[in-house]
Amino acid sequence: MRVTHLHLVDFRSYADQEIELGPRVTTLVGRNGQGKTNVVEAVRYLSSLSSHRVAADAPLIRAGAERAVVRARVEKSGRSLALEVSLNPGKANTARIGRAAAKPRDLLGVLRTVVFAPEDLALVKGDPAGRRAFMDELCVALQPALAGDIADYDRVLRQRSSMLKTAKNARGDLTMLDIWDEKLAHLGGRILAARLRAVRALAPHVTDAYAAVAPGGGDCSISYATALAEQDDWDEEATAATLASALLSRLQEVRAKELERGVTLAGPHRDDLEVRLGDLPAKGYASHGESWSCALALRLGTYELLTEDGGPDDDEDGEPVLILDDVFAELDSGRRDALAARLADASQVLITAAVASDVPAAMVGEVLTVAEGRVSRADAEAGSDG
Repeated sequence: MRVTHLHLVDFRSYADQEIELGPRVTTLVGRNGQGKTNVVEAVRYLSSLSSHRVAADAPLIRAGAERAVVRARVEKSGRSLALEVSLNPGKANTARIGRAAAKPRDLLGVLRTVVFAPEDLALVKGDPAGRRAFMDELCVALQPALAGDIADYDRVLRQRSSMLKTAKNARGDLTMLDIWDEKLAHLGGRILAARLRAVRALAPHVTDAYAAVAPGGGDCSISYATALAEQDDWDEEATAATLASALLSRLQEVRAKELERGVTLAGPHRDDLEVRLGDLPAKGYASHGESWSCALALRLGTYELLTEDGGPDDDEDGEPVLILDDVFAELDSGRRDALAARLADASQVLITAAVASDVPAAMVGEVLTVAEGRVSRADAEAGSDG
């Protein structure tokens, strides 16, 4: 799987930019603020309908423009497919697959990407919310339909929490709260089942990737952390119904506390992904270098899991496009070389860097220069200078 052509219209700093992308490695080189990250952010958006830099769509639209459009041509399983998404402020976004109109959510699973960026250090050092988002992104990559469950769960959670706040000072009938409990438990059970499957599948890849990028640095492991129940009580293939029942029971147990505090105290939104080095949690115990290696292992593990997974269409081309956004400057030479060796056979890697020398020589590939909001081929620039 790879992106062969990218067309940006009023996306970030680009008024109208077309970019041809080759196989293997492409490195976008430019000073900070010139727009190199905007290019890979657009690829990421087509894949996940979200940015790895901002939470909302508004910053993605060029100042003064009415909308932004991202188009790409993707080669997948021997066929070429056109993808398009339009970001429309104040209105619903729209999409196309080939020549047919589609819902934006239909894009999920067509193009897969894995992004490693400096912000990923927060996966180890930051709050649980970032790790929950990481798990949900992985779950959607493996099972795109889960995106609907996650959106519905967030909506029900907001409505239920609002009811808890109003019910705190109310008396009498709590029938509606019972109904919201059932809805939350049903959706939560589906999300829990997907997260557990994803974390169990990812775990050996993370351990293997950490050993490769930090040889002799001990063992890195991950597990799903929840207060809902002891995971040992769940079968390897715990069903969504089983987990929904456990969540519903937990909601009933904590209802008095919830009414007192006005918040929902049980569910996937309270869980975490635990990252450990040896017997200790990485957060608070890992050094800066070890934390970087853990974050890199999470992303490399994800890449390898998705590569081995056939994808939602089971087309044996689940290998994602790997995006390394300005990360080599953060890694020491040993981790740089280990990363380069790990990705020697990748189908497509997109790298951004301030200077090409930040990237291991074996991994630079084709170089595109980004300056003043334009992307050009380095060889073309060299020819024009002569």
